[in-house]
Amino acid sequence: MSYVFYFLSFVAILSALMMVFAKNPIHNVLWLILTFFSVAGHYILLNAQFLAAVHIIVYTGAIMVLFLFTIMLLNLNNENEPHKSILLKVSGVVAAGALMITILGALKASSTQLIGCNCGIESVYYNQVGLVKNLGKVLFTDFLMPFEVSSLLFLTAIVGAVVLGKKELGE
Repeated sequence: MSYVFYFLSFVAILSALMMVFAKNPIHNVLWLILTFFSVAGHYILLNAQFLAAVHIIVYTGAIMVLFLFTIMLLNLNNENEPHKSILLKVSGVVAAGALMITILGALKASSTQLIGCNCGIESVYYNQVGLVKNLGKVLFTDFLMPFEVSSLLFLTAIVGAVVLGKKELGE
């Protein structure tokens, strides 16, 4: 099982780096799709099948297709794209470094909190956490009221969008 984790991690890191350093925007999107698939593989290893399926459907299926269509419609060329100044490039590197320091600090803080953990008793319960059956059971028992309230809010937003759209068409 650890070999699969290391393989998926290698693929995720390599494809993310290739996405950053690729020159062609279409290749950038394709490398990012491969990164998303490898992250979904990590979700499956964590026994979170529902999260993996939603990740593939939403990110890889919808958002990346929209990115791909947008890039194809914009028809980006080297001649049309303005060149970035050195100040903009340096500020991007500084921002990326600050983000890296923040992530490393958060990881260090979380790893020191888990050292004294006695995780033997809870491991039986957490083995089934990511399954859709257990997610549905918790969603419709413990969180039924917030689930229904959010569904009413979404319904209200949809009706409002239809009413606003209908007024513009009728004028």
